[in-house]
Amino acid sequence: MPLTAESAAQQIQERLKDIQQHIHVVDEERRRAENSIASLVRSLQATNQKVKPLLKASLMEASQEEATIRAALAKIHEIRSIRNERRIQARNAGNKEAIRRGALMKMVQLSAQTLPLFVGKLGERAPALCGAIPAEGNYVAKIGDNVAALAKGIDDEENWILAEVVQFLLRQNKYDVIDIDEEQKDRHVLSKRKVIPLPLMRANPETDGHALFPKDTVVMALYPQTTCFYKAIVHRLPQTATEDYEVLFEDSSYMNGYAEPLPVAQRYVIAYRPTKKGAGSGSGNLSSA
Repeated sequence: MPLTAESAAQQIQERLKDIQQHIHVVDEERRRAENSIASLVRSLQATNQKVKPLLKASLMEASQEEATIRAALAKIHEIRSIRNERRIQARNAGNKEAIRRGALMKMVQLSAQTLPLFVGKLGERAPALCGAIPAEGNYVAKIGDNVAALAKGIDDEENWILAEVVQFLLRQNKYDVIDIDEEQKDRHVLSKRKVIPLPLMRANPETDGHALFPKDTVVMALYPQTTCFYKAIVHRLPQTATEDYEVLFEDSSYMNGYAEPLPVAQRYVIAYRPTKKGAGSGSGNLSSA
């Protein structure tokens, strides 16, 4: 059943109320946890007191706070899904929203900044599509997901572009994608090998450094203020969960063949995949782009 604007607004409001309640609960749980930790510290200083019961209580309160925070994050994810569903329905109904170039670039940047951060439980490893960890072989991107797509342009040259999944054609084992660039908005039907799903979560460098590309790795990265992926080398890794990579884009106009380092978000740094034109770049050379 189609999701109407009124229904979507109501569902979002309900979830916002739930989030507000979760925030109040988290605040209360945090105060209790702080008091418990203070009591635990005092007990540790007084060697004649047993600390094991206090330690168990502190761990339990911390677990309760974690569960509430995760519940709030789940509601945020539901809101994003509702908005995405409405946007897809509007597009399928022919209600195309005209977006100016500057606004599109801000949306691309915001999409990277608000990408969920993977926060695993003790001993849990970062899953597929977190940071640099690729999708599994049988994975199929969902409708509305952003991907890197190797598509032909007006000049018949293949380039890796930022695209959105319109549908997956199961019988053909191909994707139907659309260029997110409002000036193009071209549709492409491409085989799975010409489509790379983008990360669905950011990796935290402080806890999941294994889910980041190592320094000097050859990658494809979205060049700032464009919707094309180019060959680059990882120059510096993010140091915190909010930092970007610094990459060196291939550029023959420089003596060493690479431009000065530029920041690119985790969402738009993916494994390098050469095209038919060889080792030149993932999506052409910057000096000739």
